[in-house]
Amino acid sequence: MKVIIIGGGASGMMAALSASEDPNNTVTVLERQNRVGKKLMATGNGRCNLTNKAAAPSFYHGQQPEFIRSAFEQLPVEKTLEIFRKLGLYTVMEDSGKYYPLSDQANSVVDTLRFALEQRGVNIVTSCDVLSVHKKARGYQLETTGEKYFADKLIVACGGCAGKALGGTRSGYKLLASLGHSCTDLSPSLVQVKTDLTYVRSLKGVRADCTMTLKASGRVVQQTSGEVQFTDFGVSGPVTFELSRAVSVCKDEMVLLLDFMKHYTEEQLVRSLCDRAQLFPELHAEQLLTGMLNTRLGLTVVKSAGLNIHDPLKTLSDMDLCKVAHALKYFPLKVEGTLGMEHAQVTAGGVPTAEFRADTLESRLAPGVFAAGEVLDIDGDCGGFNLQWAWSSGHLA
Repeated sequence: MKVIIIGGGASGMMAALSASEDPNNTVTVLERQNRVGKKLMATGNGRCNLTNKAAAPSFYHGQQPEFIRSAFEQLPVEKTLEIFRKLGLYTVMEDSGKYYPLSDQANSVVDTLRFALEQRGVNIVTSCDVLSVHKKARGYQLETTGEKYFADKLIVACGGCAGKALGGTRSGYKLLASLGHSCTDLSPSLVQVKTDLTYVRSLKGVRADCTMTLKASGRVVQQTSGEVQFTDFGVSGPVTFELSRAVSVCKDEMVLLLDFMKHYTEEQLVRSLCDRAQLFPELHAEQLLTGMLNTRLGLTVVKSAGLNIHDPLKTLSDMDLCKVAHALKYFPLKVEGTLGMEHAQVTAGGVPTAEFRADTLESRLAPGVFAAGEVLDIDGDCGGFNLQWAWSSGHLA
């Protein structure tokens, strides 16, 4: 049987690895870029967070997050790690549950897969863009920038449109649309958030541990904890990525509230600030949070509370100190959106999962066509969840 896989990313390579287990299959991977695994090389800041111990439907989004169950039952995290271990890739789990290659290099994952595919005789064709797919009597004809290909079975694993520089493309949606499929609205996910610059302009490069709460029209949408990084346009970092999907799809007025002292109550902070003012009455307000926060961040928090940074601490009222304590717990940043799809790591949305069988990932509209990975309307949280979906769906397809 001739099996053609469109896309040489994580899901496509895993699909090829699985399909090549049958000696009767002739497996070909068509990759539009000049090498396979290019986007995979950039994941986890070049370290490749290849899965997460906690992978489960609750960490995924889309119209039908439960759709992932069949794929995860057939290839759970443990079996995924076992596949890589048999191929020679050693991994290590961090306290957070994230798995990385022991080498701490993403190219270890890509090379391990590439070596296995070459050894099994999988035909990998790079710089090959699939232009169209046509149904034939017993399979599918593919028109590419090079030549024509015929497939008895076709797996569409083109990925999503996030991260254009690393291979993001809309081709998967277009090819499946030509076969009768639809597509949901597409939004950037795991992406930086743009905010009002009043407070962040002077904080570029500052990192801080915090609890971040996203509120829309006064209601709490999502809350998470981790590291935030301030940028010249807003905020970035793991905690921001966790909330970015909700920001991307929300249409209401939004604000981020940052708690820089998550292990302390507001009352405890008020007492601590009062003690500091009594102990160092001649210090200026700009030094009130020295020893608690990054210097630049502390200064910004004091300013956001409405204090004159040059006023001596002995002149500050109890109300002034209460305002600073409140700002430490609820530092506000008005949300102005996210950076575009070209900056995103993942696409939220895709081809509806209702149009595919959960137990096989075969199209309900085009028999013999399967889909895997990001092209489908499934996206996960930050932390290796999207790659686990790529591995499991690619294996099942």
